[in-house]
Amino acid sequence: MSEKKKKLLQGNEACVEGAIYAGCKFYAGYPITPSTEIAEGMSVRLPKVGGKFIQMEDEIAGMAATIGGSLAGFKSLTATSGPGFSLKQEALGYACLAEIPCVIVNVMRGGPSTGYPTGPSQSDIMQAKWGTHGDHPAISVTPAYVQEILTETVRAFNLSEKYRTPVVVLYDEIVGHMREPITIPAPGELEVIDRAKPDCKPEEYFPYDDRYLIAPLAPFGSGYRFHVTGLNHKQDGFPTNDSKVIRENNERIMRKIEDNKEDIWKNEEIFLDDAEIAVFAIGSTARSARFAVEKMRAEGIKAGLLRPLTIWPFPDKAVRELSKRVKAIIVPEMNLGQMVLEVERCSKGAEVLGIHRVDGEPINPGQIIEAIKKFK
Repeated sequence: MSEKKKKLLQGNEACVEGAIYAGCKFYAGYPITPSTEIAEGMSVRLPKVGGKFIQMEDEIAGMAATIGGSLAGFKSLTATSGPGFSLKQEALGYACLAEIPCVIVNVMRGGPSTGYPTGPSQSDIMQAKWGTHGDHPAISVTPAYVQEILTETVRAFNLSEKYRTPVVVLYDEIVGHMREPITIPAPGELEVIDRAKPDCKPEEYFPYDDRYLIAPLAPFGSGYRFHVTGLNHKQDGFPTNDSKVIRENNERIMRKIEDNKEDIWKNEEIFLDDAEIAVFAIGSTARSARFAVEKMRAEGIKAGLLRPLTIWPFPDKAVRELSKRVKAIIVPEMNLGQMVLEVERCSKGAEVLGIHRVDGEPINPGQIIEAIKKFK
């Protein structure tokens, strides 16, 4: 591919294109509605670019194999939905502590349990942050358009490689199965980041070298022998009971994200310069919100939209600054209240109103318009 290409793609198909563009060479996973098209697409595309696809026996093995593929030096991907994401959590925590870059796509559907496999939901937002146990770093991106699924998948790989951490791509079934015309960017058009490699001799290498906030990562099989464990570890990777080392390491893996939030955050702002009422929304709900805001503007009501493309780390700075300028922030989400609690936490003056829907149907513009008019 030497130039841009136009295609009519489903959101899940665009995810495949983004992964291939980012240089993904390994996929391990297990089929689950509504993300299965990602696995199907990767099974076709990866062999053509020298990559490897493997269908594992379950979701736990899919996450474990994805970690292994990354340790071998390959950009690695797995995809799932809510129940499978639950099963991946223990291994996801392992990847957080062992600082193994990988990308996990969660195409959200209704729950809990197997719930509503073919219906949309946005109920895994908190799970993307707190799903695994212990204090751990979390990055999660939230595309709302098919084109954006491609570009945000590339960004997810970039963030994962740059910060040596798992990154979750979080979107709902509607966007995953929607078809829109998109442009496949030409090679070099989008930035592609590869993980830092060591430049020292193998005998001098430490996988968690304490001279670095984010140490270079050598691929297994490249002559750099090192230990990886899910236990708290020293800079050589071997377990430790030293409380000082444990504290410093736990704080460092959190700090590498917290200290770089300005690099990780990404928001879209629509009509916020003079807005009196704001809407905070992600995914397909943000599409309804945009329609509602534009209609309100046409009627002379000063509404605006804050749409985070990074939900974790939460965009607290943007919400805090917005809350000082508007009288209300409306938070529509396909769950019973997850983002709204974070918006309330960050709000400094504005009233916060949640709109919640969990019947397998999307939040429509009319619901958001009705809420906006309460504050006009």
